[in-house]
Amino acid sequence: MSSGIAIVGMACRYPGARTPAELWENVLARRRAFRRMPPERLRLEDYPDSGPDGLYSTEAAVLEDWEFDRVRFKVAGGTFRTADLAHWLALDVASQALAEAGFADAEGLPRDAFGVLLGNSLTGEFSRANLMRQRWPYVRRVLASSLKSEGWEEGRIAGFLAGLEAEYKAPFPPTSEESLAGGLSNTIAGRICNHFDLHGGGFTVDGACASSLLAVAQACSALAAGDLDVALAGGVDLSLDPFELVGFARTGALTRGEMRVYDARSSGFIPGEGCGFVLLVREEDAARLGCRVHAVLRGWGISSDGSGGISRPEAEGQKLALRRAYRRAGFGIGSVGYFEGHGTGTAVGDATELRALSEALREAGAEGVRPVGSVKALFGHTKAAAGVAGLLKATLALGHQVLPPNAGCDEPHPELAREGSPLRVLEQGEAWPADRPLRAAASAMGFGGINVHVVLEGAAATRRRSLAPRERALLASAQDAELILLAGDDLETRVERLLETAPRISRSELTDLAAALHERLVPGAHRRAAIVASTPKELAERLELLLGWLKDGVESRIDPKHGLFLGTGSQPRRIGFLFPGQGSPSHLAGGALRRRFEDLAGLYEIAGLSPDADPVDTAIAQPAILTHSLAGLAVLDRLGIRAAVAAGHSLGEIAALAWAGVYPEETAVHLAAARGRAMADLPSPTGAMASLGASPEAVEVLLAGTAVVIAGLNSPKRTVVSGPAVEIDMVAARAADLGYEVHRLRVSHAFHSPLVANAAPA
Repeated sequence: MSSGIAIVGMACRYPGARTPAELWENVLARRRAFRRMPPERLRLEDYPDSGPDGLYSTEAAVLEDWEFDRVRFKVAGGTFRTADLAHWLALDVASQALAEAGFADAEGLPRDAFGVLLGNSLTGEFSRANLMRQRWPYVRRVLASSLKSEGWEEGRIAGFLAGLEAEYKAPFPPTSEESLAGGLSNTIAGRICNHFDLHGGGFTVDGACASSLLAVAQACSALAAGDLDVALAGGVDLSLDPFELVGFARTGALTRGEMRVYDARSSGFIPGEGCGFVLLVREEDAARLGCRVHAVLRGWGISSDGSGGISRPEAEGQKLALRRAYRRAGFGIGSVGYFEGHGTGTAVGDATELRALSEALREAGAEGVRPVGSVKALFGHTKAAAGVAGLLKATLALGHQVLPPNAGCDEPHPELAREGSPLRVLEQGEAWPADRPLRAAASAMGFGGINVHVVLEGAAATRRRSLAPRERALLASAQDAELILLAGDDLETRVERLLETAPRISRSELTDLAAALHERLVPGAHRRAAIVASTPKELAERLELLLGWLKDGVESRIDPKHGLFLGTGSQPRRIGFLFPGQGSPSHLAGGALRRRFEDLAGLYEIAGLSPDADPVDTAIAQPAILTHSLAGLAVLDRLGIRAAVAAGHSLGEIAALAWAGVYPEETAVHLAAARGRAMADLPSPTGAMASLGASPEAVEVLLAGTAVVIAGLNSPKRTVVSGPAVEIDMVAARAADLGYEVHRLRVSHAFHSPLVANAAPA
């Protein structure tokens, strides 16, 4: 194995991640930084989807609370205001990378052989906006012509335009001797060299969305060849403006909804922004300089797709980059334990990348399955700064010896789901397997058909055996929804104030908001409200509904469909538990409860159910539902929520008896399993069930002439029926013709009907 390139310094600024340490915690906790595009950055109403220049995507991941300390960096006010903010963000993060490595202001490093390679494509949106100042003559001519055609006199036109010119130009800095340099991409790298007095060469690399990883690969080549002794490599991207966003929208690359990565429903990305840098030296020089080594770059490969599409990736081109990287590394792709992919979340991009990696692993005869993920699932596609973000995540995974989970993948891509796939997506992080080398890889691809792949090796002298408590807590913290609690006699005012905040927060900040509001609850308040919400948008919509209730004078109401509760009274209410029967979600592996509360694993092990089992099979569903009820009961007890009374419907009767202490948990699970087997062993026909949105009196009319019976009265206007499958279809059709809501239940038998009576003896 040849000598590698050591990563001795790291720094970043991405949405929700001010440092690599915060980035890593966000990875473990799956904190997603997506929010509605702030109007300060782009007014969405100016770009309606209906027009040719429209924008259908509404979310972005944006930096917040970042300020450039121009006094510290000795930057004059005029220079600061003239240059694009991408210059200052890159300079700031580059400085942090040097300091993190122990070389603040580059002191102690050979400046003559110190180069800066920066990935960037379009400088930043601020340069493009400032160009509007120079376009005033064109705007003036168009307006003058239009006003003249409307009958305005020359003098009136001149006066109007003279006043408009000042207003038009006001947002943009006056053109100065700094304007040209401050608006160029290459001078970002030059500015870093200028500030730290570096003489090895500073330039910008443009490989579109592969730019920053391409800069890293080029820096490695320069170091290996002896052209440089030290290199700062990374990328910066601040380009959330119409040029990029409308352009991506026209190609269909942006998602209209959720950003899913390596998912069967991947439909595009949410745009992001940020900056990241790594400080690189040769491995032997790192030892001589006394540097802490985060990881070692062993191989890097670059390729193009050739005659493939300009904006459509090709698997063969990516495989060429892979082969070049592992040839340089001196070991095979099969020894890599984790792949940090490009992962844009587009249907074509995800499929192509997964196919290329899978084929390369199969061709190498790699055994076992290794995880693949993408940091884009947390803060979107940061374009020119995306590749280095993935490199940082892979480096951190090696340093902590943890296989990281991946957000945004609920239904793994067909390429991952097929039998014998060498790749998987981790929903939950894991300790790095002791029998697998500390090796990871990162990929990037960009418009023009360019591909980059880099291979890393961990620098740890010893191997960890387990996850730390902090890591386990972070890994268990991800939730599908948050509970927003409000209390106080000024409830309407609180809701109105929250409505101003909710539309602007990110998804991860929804969690922070829920925690903060819980801490600020007013003890003993007469008026109380609770909202369950999965996104800031959903929270805002439900706050609007709650506010409507309050303005209408509603005192108490529960709306389960919209996750809303409003109540009064300072005294605690009596609590009752209702345990569900079959037809409820089975959650064979435990779902979110088991992920959040690892001590529930033992309960699920009692049931001994395979995650691949058929959740509709009654022999599987009954012990699974019963186990999940007991798990929910355990969590409620931990939270101090205890009932005075409990009831169970059907299968739920066993859970209620367990709550009452009649059965221990293990006996209850075994009883449910025996009950399920008894019903599963019934001969055909097994029948079917349906839920009808009608009163029992109305349903009785629908059942005339059939063997279908009413199996349950769920509410005054919700009736469950059970019987032979053909006749259930007949009743369902009658109900639908009369406008009643109809739902077929996902059950294997006609429970609570004569068709299951023969199970009673067993």
